[in-house]
Amino acid sequence: MADGLTTGTLECLYTGSVWAEGPLWVPSSQTVRWSDIPNNRILEFHPGTGATREYAQDVEFTNGRTLDVDGSVVQCSHGRRRVERDKDGTVTGLVDSFQGHRLNSPNDVVIARDGSIWFTDPPYGILPGTREGHEGEQEYGGCHVFRLDAASGTLAAVITDLVHPNGLAFSPDEALLYVADTAGPGYGVPLRIVAYEVRDAVCGPGRVVVELPDGQAADGLRVDVEGRIWTSAGPAVRVYSPSFELLASIDVPETVSNLCFGGPDGRDLYITATTSLYRIRTSTRDAAGLNVPPTHH
Repeated sequence: MADGLTTGTLECLYTGSVWAEGPLWVPSSQTVRWSDIPNNRILEFHPGTGATREYAQDVEFTNGRTLDVDGSVVQCSHGRRRVERDKDGTVTGLVDSFQGHRLNSPNDVVIARDGSIWFTDPPYGILPGTREGHEGEQEYGGCHVFRLDAASGTLAAVITDLVHPNGLAFSPDEALLYVADTAGPGYGVPLRIVAYEVRDAVCGPGRVVVELPDGQAADGLRVDVEGRIWTSAGPAVRVYSPSFELLASIDVPETVSNLCFGGPDGRDLYITATTSLYRIRTSTRDAAGLNVPPTHH
């Protein structure tokens, strides 16, 4: 079931990860960059050559990433418990604490039109026995969604009522922020996507807009130019309308973690799923326009 949103067949581009995550199209290199979290490395796939290379090793368990207006990559580090910037291979920290306490393990990140950095902070990189970071404590006592003001460096907790906030994306007009909560029934909540109205950099009360079956977490998500939500859902990518009706489901042979739009015209959907990177052609593109936020205003 693809409902005209995809125009090709699913291709497997690379296999060899343990848990592939955090894909991002990087226009400057015309590559897809993603994390192999347990193997503590970052990989890049070049569509022009069909080759995959190791971009970096010993990266302290990076996860989600996004592109800033200057072309640098803002990424989440489980191991360093921070959000950081990779500019031409030089990595610097942006934020690693909240009110004097270390963050948990920042997971996914988006950048708004005003340049502010919004990210989720579940505990997956510090849990006992984790292969995705280092065991540790939840120091500030929760799992929040944060907004980092790029100009002042001020960090604000904008969402505090989710159990394990994970993937996130803005609606095209940035009036809504969608956040996946991947805690699930074991924590007394369904796997879900929650929508928050955003006004003056403040989030209103959350509203559950999508519930998924147990085992089909909305781990990572993107929003296209028509306002449709593209989300992981177990061994599939599901697409929901702006009114949250299921429009399409793309079957994938492995459990999907995350996805991004990319390619020269932005219409290729890249999917990280357990050991592999997949691609399928679509009829749409990312609402942010190749993941590049609009010019600051």
